[in-house]
Amino acid sequence: MPSRILDRNVGGNTTYAREIASRLPKHGIEVARLRSYQNPVVTMVAESFDARTTSPQSVVHFVADTGPLLTPKMPSVVTVHGVASRWISTARNSVQEAVWRSRVRAAIRNCDRVITVSESSANDVSAVFGLDREKISVIPHGISLNKFDSRPELSEALSSQIPNEFILYVGNIEPRKNLIELVHAVETNVDLPPLIIAGKPAWNFADSMEVISNARRTTYVGFVSDEDRAALMSRCIAFIFPSLYEGFGFPVLEAMAAGAPVITTDRGSLKEVAGPSWILEGTHRDAIGGGIRVALRDEAWQRSIKERGKSWASTFSWDQSVSRHAEIYKELLK
Repeated sequence: MPSRILDRNVGGNTTYAREIASRLPKHGIEVARLRSYQNPVVTMVAESFDARTTSPQSVVHFVADTGPLLTPKMPSVVTVHGVASRWISTARNSVQEAVWRSRVRAAIRNCDRVITVSESSANDVSAVFGLDREKISVIPHGISLNKFDSRPELSEALSSQIPNEFILYVGNIEPRKNLIELVHAVETNVDLPPLIIAGKPAWNFADSMEVISNARRTTYVGFVSDEDRAALMSRCIAFIFPSLYEGFGFPVLEAMAAGAPVITTDRGSLKEVAGPSWILEGTHRDAIGGGIRVALRDEAWQRSIKERGKSWASTFSWDQSVSRHAEIYKELLK
C-alpha cells in the first residue's frame, strides 16, 4: 500500500488504508509500504517502480484513486472512491481535474481489479471512465464503533474553545464540502446554536477559510485527534454535513456511531450511507439553515435518532470489508 496515504493523514482515504492494513494480518496477509517522498512526481515514479520490482507473489493495492504509470509485474488493485466532477464543478479546477482523470484512467487501465466503496461511486466510475459496471467490485467501508461510542473527554486544549451547545462539522476544508454555504447559514440564523468546524485544509481551501475566519458565530479548531473528534461528536446538538458529493461519507457514520443527530444531504453515496439522518432539501444557505432549524425542533426525530443512528452505523463492518478485500487479493494470486 502507498505510504503517502498510510503515513500521512489525508482524510477518509487514510482511515480506509489504515483500517484495512491493521486487519489484514488476521487473514494471513502482511502489509508493506510503497515508497513516498515529499515531491509528488518522485513519489509517483517510485510507486510505479516498486510495483514492477516487488515479488509477483505479492499484491499491490493503490488505495486512493491514482496508481501506477506502468502496468505492475505483480497482481494489482486500485480503489477509486468516486467521481465528484460528474455532478459538480467545484471539486477541482480544470487543470487539477484533467491531471486527476488522466491518472485515474491510467490506474484503471494498468491494474487488474477496480474496487469502489458505494453503488453510487461504481455508477460514476463506470460512466466517466467507460468501465464495464460488472468489473467494479463494491466494498463499503466499515466503522470502528468502539472509537465513537465511549464518549471520551475533550482534551484540555480544546475544551476551552467549545460552548455548552453547538452544531458540528468535521471533515476536510475544500469546496466540495459546501462550507461557505454552511457558515453563511449559521451566521444569518442567529437562533441556531454556534458552529464548530474541525478539520484540515485539503485543497482549494482559501475561499472557505476566509469565510470561516471572518465568521462571528463559527469557531474553527483545526485538525483534531481521534479522541477529540469522538468527544465533539458525542457532545454536539447536531452534526451537520452539507456536502455536494461524497464517494462514501465517513463522518456521517462516525457521528451516528457517537450518538449525534446527523443532518446531511443525499448527494452521491450519502443516499446509501445517511440512513436515518435528517436530509436537507437543498445545498444553499437557506435550505441548510431552515433544515437545521426544523430538525432541531422535531421532537419525535430527536427522541429516536440516537439509537436509530447507532444501529444503522453498526451495519457497516470493517471485518466484512477487510474479508472481501482479502478474497480479492487471494483470487489474484491463484
